[in-house]
Amino acid sequence: MSTNRVGIGYDVHTLKAGRKLVLGGVEIFYHKGLDGWSDADVLLHALMDALLGAAALGDIGTHFPPGDLKYQNISSLILLGRVKTLLNEAGWQVGNVDMMIMAEQPKLKEYIPRMIQNISKELGLSPGDISIKAGTNEKMGFIGEGQGMAAQAVAMIEKKKD
Repeated sequence: MSTNRVGIGYDVHTLKAGRKLVLGGVEIFYHKGLDGWSDADVLLHALMDALLGAAALGDIGTHFPPGDLKYQNISSLILLGRVKTLLNEAGWQVGNVDMMIMAEQPKLKEYIPRMIQNISKELGLSPGDISIKAGTNEKMGFIGEGQGMAAQAVAMIEKKKD
């Protein structure tokens, strides 16, 4: 078995009036939020799928199924903590993560340091082991038209040292 593994994650949600916009565990002032069963944090959902995939532990829908009342409106930071526990129980630790948010609006640059801080705290990583970028879709497709947001994540995990 390899001592390092890499996983990729992707998530997408539509935007809806009357919902809070939460990305990377940070509430962002905007007139719409992402629609979903939990807080619909596309960034953390993509990250969790990357981590679970790297460890061959399934996906977030398997561990935190939509429709299960205990996950309704739950903070994805809580779920990220549970994913870290699953990794630890399987003998893995997170090495580093690289993420990308695709959103036409709002501008996210000022929120990224707090997102990194949240993820750093939850995963026990140095902020230097976390990269978050944000980009637009150049006004193309559902993201470019402001109907939704998407995120991708790549994560490297390492076998825990005894």
